[in-house]
Amino acid sequence: MPQPKDDFDDLRPLEFREPEEVLDDDEMYTIYEIGRLLQGLEAEAELDVETENVLMDWAIPWLIKHADAFVFAEPSADDEPGYYGLA
Repeated sequence: MPQPKDDFDDLRPLEFREPEEVLDDDEMYTIYEIGRLLQGLEAEAELDVETENVLMDWAIPWLIKHADAFVFAEPSADDEPGYYGLA
C-alpha cells in the first residue's frame, strides 16, 4: 500500500554504482554474489532467503542497466545460477 512521503525521515536519490566499482575484472559472479556486493557485503556472506530476495530486487535492474558491461557464462549444472563478469 502506498505511503505518504512525509512518513519517511530520509529520502535519497536512487544511485547505481558502475560495474567496475563493484566487480573484480578477473572474476565471475552469480547474481546472488552481485546482489551482496552491491550492498557492500562480502560475496560469500550467508543470508536468509528473505534478505537474498530483496538483494535480487537491486541486482537484476542493475545488471540490465549495465548489460553492455558484462559477459555471461552458462551454469555448470541446470540447478545452478549462471555467472557474470566484466566484459
